[in-house]
Amino acid sequence: MNKLFIVGNLTRDPELRTTSSGISVCSFTVAVNRRRSSNAAPNQPEADFFRVTAWRQLGENCQRYLAKGRKVSVVGSVSVQTYQANDGTTRASLEVTADDVEFLTPKGEGGAADAPAAGGYNPGAMPPAGSGFVQVDEEELPF
Repeated sequence: MNKLFIVGNLTRDPELRTTSSGISVCSFTVAVNRRRSSNAAPNQPEADFFRVTAWRQLGENCQRYLAKGRKVSVVGSVSVQTYQANDGTTRASLEVTADDVEFLTPKGEGGAADAPAAGGYNPGAMPPAGSGFVQVDEEELPF
């Protein structure tokens, strides 16, 4: 089974593209902090970087609600891609094909993630007229 679970922050804004067959694909990079070992240098954070690809509606939602610095949880399969760097050395990149992406940055911290989700719960909002719901005062509740 190839399943990876990561929690980290976006290193740049997501990029949305469309394939020639009209399928949406979104790419972004997630930095995952490592836990420090006791002999690590005090001011040197260590992180691993994962390139993430999200397809179709998931990718469109990532592009719409994510931005650089946002915290996310990604679940998906991982693969290793090798490439030649400009200096001639061979390097490797960890690439994740996302099955699920959860947006973890709390609402109210600015940016596109503050846009209300369709059908989202808002405890202070009045129910729409004709929805079958009746506003009840808390003092009327029997418990």
